[in-house]
Amino acid sequence: MSINDRLAALRKSMKTAGIDAYIIPSTDPHQSEYVAELWESRQWVSGFTGSAGTAVVTQDHAGLWADSRYFLQAELELADSEFVLHKIIRQGTPEYQDWLVDHLSEDKVVGIDRAMFSVVQVEGLRKRMKAKQLSVNGDHDLIASIWTDRPSLPIAKVIDHPIEYAGESRIDKLNRLRVELKEKAVLMHLITTLDDIAWLFNIRGSDVSFNPVVVSYAIITLDNAILFIDETKLSASLKEDLAADHVDLRPYQSIDQALADINAEHSILIHKSSCNDLLYSSVKPNCIKHGDNLVMHMKAIKNTTELAHFKEVMKKDAVALCKLYMWLETELLSRDVPEAEVAEQLASFRAAQALYHGESFSAIVGYESNGAVVHYRPEHETCLHIKNQGMLLLDSGGQYMDGTTDITRTVSFSEPTAAQRKSYTCVLKGHIGLARAKFPEGTIGGQLDVLARQHLWAHGLNYLHGTGHGVGFFLNVHEPPQGFAPGLSSRSNTTLKAGMVTSNEPGYYEDGEYGIRIENLVVTVESADSGYLEFDTITVFPIATNLIDMALMTADEISWLNAYHERVYRDVAPLLSDEEAAWMEEKCRAVVVV
Repeated sequence: MSINDRLAALRKSMKTAGIDAYIIPSTDPHQSEYVAELWESRQWVSGFTGSAGTAVVTQDHAGLWADSRYFLQAELELADSEFVLHKIIRQGTPEYQDWLVDHLSEDKVVGIDRAMFSVVQVEGLRKRMKAKQLSVNGDHDLIASIWTDRPSLPIAKVIDHPIEYAGESRIDKLNRLRVELKEKAVLMHLITTLDDIAWLFNIRGSDVSFNPVVVSYAIITLDNAILFIDETKLSASLKEDLAADHVDLRPYQSIDQALADINAEHSILIHKSSCNDLLYSSVKPNCIKHGDNLVMHMKAIKNTTELAHFKEVMKKDAVALCKLYMWLETELLSRDVPEAEVAEQLASFRAAQALYHGESFSAIVGYESNGAVVHYRPEHETCLHIKNQGMLLLDSGGQYMDGTTDITRTVSFSEPTAAQRKSYTCVLKGHIGLARAKFPEGTIGGQLDVLARQHLWAHGLNYLHGTGHGVGFFLNVHEPPQGFAPGLSSRSNTTLKAGMVTSNEPGYYEDGEYGIRIENLVVTVESADSGYLEFDTITVFPIATNLIDMALMTADEISWLNAYHERVYRDVAPLLSDEEAAWMEEKCRAVVVV
């Protein structure tokens, strides 16, 4: 079926169900960023492969709402279909709802599969639609009726994540959680988010791309834990270990009935922003206590073992990147290199490192104009060929049993323009400003975001994405709750605490010409001054210096950059061959003011 054929079939199903507009999100029943093939409904119906976006279909219109990270990608992928790109101006906002209110007449019906929407999302949608006398029908998975060869639930084996990497046993994590449940006077806690379940039970998997998670649900009580999962994915030894920790196993699909069977008043703590609306409706209202996802906040603060492994994994990731950039520089002397080949080559260099498990996201290899596409993903059929001139933005990451990486570097293979130097230097100054920040306990990410933007703003420049996100430990590369971002998002309003690992990635993008981003991971640590926190940068790889306009740099910024490069060389050179170490030494050479 072509995309337009799928649209026609969907519209036929909509008519039968009495649905005037149908919304298809990018998520799954667990509110995941990356989803198993079974739940790639928005991609299947629209042809758009980006990780975020919402499709809305009526009888006379098919729209795809995506933010600035995906504008170019969406335009290319939707070109041969009826779908029209709607550019989201404010990232993270449901602007498609405004379109529905403006284009549907009163008393029309908006359809959703509410298993794909959180309770909070459905409440917001109903409230917004009610203003126009529109109703919301959440009881139809219309994609299921037309996607005849829809994949089944994944059956990949579950990995036991050893305590030597996790740093804390599952029983200790469960008991810590139970202490919090007692403090909140609740008997149990529903966990629906896959990364939180993976962390809590010290398990990992490959049920979705990039995030090493396992499709499952969990209910934690004061005495035991129930893991809803396909048991065939567990080894006999892992089953024994789970049983020893008082973890009962039940079929994945039985979660609804288990929730329906709860009778004690206000006995289960549910996070409305992560629990899907259909699952939520299984619970008797008087049994629910609303509150935060406790595991998410526990997981965000890395223990000393995790942090020690994080620092070591950054070194071997730097080895892979060193090999990649040396290879690329050599290849460019004799030929142009496709962006997609660079992504493949980098994955192979990472795969040679110990305990490698895969990429943490699709590598963004953006040469010249493609660098301005924030979430660009090169394909052999359409990608640019990198020449030995111009700018390249490379954002990539790896999943290892002992950590997760995410790093962006921007390089130039020829003499940059004055405008490129100014933009790059403003980004670098912002990166350094955030890296050097010292702030009182209780500070939220939104308060620090301006440090990364102030130098760009001074020149009338800006970027539209957030400045940083939390990063998991052999888990999701985009991990809530903390981060650096403007506005009122939960990420920008989360208090920063010691032990959190967050990305520091300001950027600048000149549409149609080039993109700039510099990204390291930082750990929030206690400052020498009581009551204050600061950041320890743990990524160790050279930052390009041939793009810097030294006239814009301060002495303190130059000192930070030189000290950073001294540490990069000291940490990584012992892991390299003599030739690689010489390359690294050159890239880490101190910059001086002439």
